[in-house]
Amino acid sequence: MPELPEVEGVVRQIRPVSIGKKIEAVEVSDTIRVSKTNGKEAIIKRMEADRFIDSLVGAQIIRVERRSKYIYFTLRNENEFLLVNHLGMSGAWFYVDQLQSIPEDKFRRHVHVVLTLSDGNLLAFSDIRRFGEMRVLQEEADFPPLLLMAPEPFEAVALDHFLLMAESPKYRNKAIKEVIMDGQVISGCGNIYATEALFKMKIHPKRAASRISKKRKVELFEAIVAVLLESIEAGGSTISDYRNINGVSGSMQNRFGMYGKKQCMVCGTMTKTLKIGGRASVYCPACQK
Repeated sequence: MPELPEVEGVVRQIRPVSIGKKIEAVEVSDTIRVSKTNGKEAIIKRMEADRFIDSLVGAQIIRVERRSKYIYFTLRNENEFLLVNHLGMSGAWFYVDQLQSIPEDKFRRHVHVVLTLSDGNLLAFSDIRRFGEMRVLQEEADFPPLLLMAPEPFEAVALDHFLLMAESPKYRNKAIKEVIMDGQVISGCGNIYATEALFKMKIHPKRAASRISKKRKVELFEAIVAVLLESIEAGGSTISDYRNINGVSGSMQNRFGMYGKKQCMVCGTMTKTLKIGGRASVYCPACQK
C-alpha cells in the first residue's frame, strides 16, 4: 500500500499539471457502474456515478495537497469543495494525452476514473485491485475519520502528539509496531517505513510501547521522520504497483535495510516474520530486542 512518501510524490507531480485547470469532462468505468448497480462501494464512495460526474464537471482545480495517505483536491464551482482520494493498495494517477499513453497494460486495463482537463490532457485514475477511494465532500468534516488523523510528522506538534498517544491507556500496552502504524498516532507511516525505522533503532516490533523509554521514543520518532524524508527524496518505494503520474517507479526499495529481507544486512542473521496489527512484520532476532 502506498504510504506517505509515495502519496507525496504523486501530489508533487499532479500539482503543476492540474492547478488552475478546469475539469471539462469525467468518465467512470463500466466496472464501477456495475458495482454501484449491485450495491457495492468500489472506489467512488457514497455517491452514484452520474452524480459524481455532475459534481466535478466544470469545477476548477484550486489546490492539490497531501494529508497523511490521502490526496486532497480542492475544487471550485460556485463554492469550494473537496475531492478526497486514497490510493488503496494499487491506485495510481497518470497525466496523459490519451489512455493508450499509460505505460503499462496492467494500468491501462484498470482505469476507472478519467478527468479531462481544460488543456486537453487526461488525469486518469487506475486501480488494479479497486481498494482505492474517492469522496466528494463539501468539507473535511463530512467524512469524520479524516479529522482523527495525527498531525503531519514534519509538523512541530507531531512529536508531542506521538508521545502523548503512545503513553495513553489505549496504546501503551500495544506492540510498538502497531502503535506507529496507527494513523491517529503518526500520519502516513505504514508497514514499510515502520519496519525500517524499528530496524534502525534496533527495537523489536512486538515490544510494548510502555517498555520503551521516553528518550528512545523520541529517537524512534526522529528515525521515522528521517526514513520518510529519505523515501520522498528517492521517489518512494515500488514493491509491486506504485508508479508516479509518468509511470515511473520509486527507488527507495533499493535502500531498505530490513523490509522484505531474508537475512539481516548488519549481522547476517536470518530474519523472522510475525504478524502485528494484521501485517507481516520482518525483523532481525539478533539486532532487534
